[in-house]
Amino acid sequence: MSRWLKWGLPLLLLLLLLLVLIFYLDHEPELFDVRANAQSELQPKQKLVTGFTTGATMLKVGDVLLNKRGGYMSNDILPPWAFLDNVPNWEFGVLTQMRDLGRSLRNDISRSQTQSTEDKDLAELDSSLHFDHSSWVLPRTEKEYAKALAGMRRYLDRLSDPTVQDAQFFARADNLRDWLSYVEKRLGSVSQRLSASVGQVRINTDLSGDSVATQSTVSAQDVSVKTPWLEIDDIFYEARGTTWALIHFMQAMEVDFHDVLAKKNALTSFRQIIRELEATQESLSSPMVLNGSPFGFFSNHSLVMANYIARANAAIIDLRNLLEQG
Repeated sequence: MSRWLKWGLPLLLLLLLLLVLIFYLDHEPELFDVRANAQSELQPKQKLVTGFTTGATMLKVGDVLLNKRGGYMSNDILPPWAFLDNVPNWEFGVLTQMRDLGRSLRNDISRSQTQSTEDKDLAELDSSLHFDHSSWVLPRTEKEYAKALAGMRRYLDRLSDPTVQDAQFFARADNLRDWLSYVEKRLGSVSQRLSASVGQVRINTDLSGDSVATQSTVSAQDVSVKTPWLEIDDIFYEARGTTWALIHFMQAMEVDFHDVLAKKNALTSFRQIIRELEATQESLSSPMVLNGSPFGFFSNHSLVMANYIARANAAIIDLRNLLEQG
């Protein structure tokens, strides 16, 4: 008995402490107000110019990614962080949206035309965000992402300074449409992966729409797609992170592209997309991501999430078509 008390009781207490820490760290950040955040980011003598809200939102999203409860977890190798997988997958979803927006800012939104020079700070932002998300040493991921946010900060400082002319944010319909093309592809992929939680046999449509199209490797006519059981919650939380970041970026774009959207009579459509995405952030009442059959007794959280994302994506496709019209 004395030996058990000497070793067993401390181990039990350590296990309980570990469980409490895991429960505490398994936390998704709340949504924030992008307009209030932009105002708080303004420094003395800076102006709230076109593009500032989007840039300030990128800074805030990056700050949450790195400094939320428990810090950045995707590259942690020690307990209790190493035992968590929901938050790291959420982080990857957020990071993916940051990468897409960073690439769009660098290649399109900050440039007047394809032959113009890219912004040096946005170039650093883009390259640093594409650093390995799971590197824990030499260099650590957090250091590279902090470097990316420093580049965004410098770009914002120049953008909001009326005496500086070399930083621009062009709120044009074609630039918004190009960014939405990134969003459309990401949401389409996430929706398909979520839907595969129950397994599907899909008809191969890779070459549909072009009678002379070819591909490098012949694929089967029917394709069986099913997400492995252990990956279902990973994809679910990646989708939650994707939509969490996208909600903020869409809200910021609504501010900076307000005149463009108003001219196209698309503000209502834009806000409805945000509303659909916000539905993905409802609290999960179950202690785990359930994977019931589509019409079965138990819920299938992946299919519910896929439904909201698919509806938002369909609206984005319609919006892109509207923006393309004169």
